[in-house]
Amino acid sequence: MKYTIDKKEQYVVFTPIEEKIDSLLAPKLKSELLTIHAEGYSNIVLDLSNVKYVDSSGLSALLVGDREFGRNGGIFIISGVQEHVMKLLKISMLDKKLNLVSSLEEAGEAIFIHEIEGGEEEEEA
Repeated sequence: MKYTIDKKEQYVVFTPIEEKIDSLLAPKLKSELLTIHAEGYSNIVLDLSNVKYVDSSGLSALLVGDREFGRNGGIFIISGVQEHVMKLLKISMLDKKLNLVSSLEEAGEAIFIHEIEGGEEEEEA
């Protein structure tokens, strides 16, 4: 699987350079997401702007990422979802569960807001 990783201060942007995330690539995506989480990053943006097709194993990889990054108060955001992939997310009703944004800028803003709200919750506890 070809991809780029852009590590920022508060989050990582992971961009697959693939047109399909299917049963051949989904295990590698899961592995990469888990590795990034294990490195101590709690927030990630998965940029799917290059991905035109995702199958059920690809959706499973997205759910693994969402579960792992959400486990310790982090956030898993998916940006740049193409039309066909969005249709599949809607059919499977994952568009309601996953954090979907249209651009990397919007993803950065969502993480910033999440971090502020998370900090306020910790102070209140």
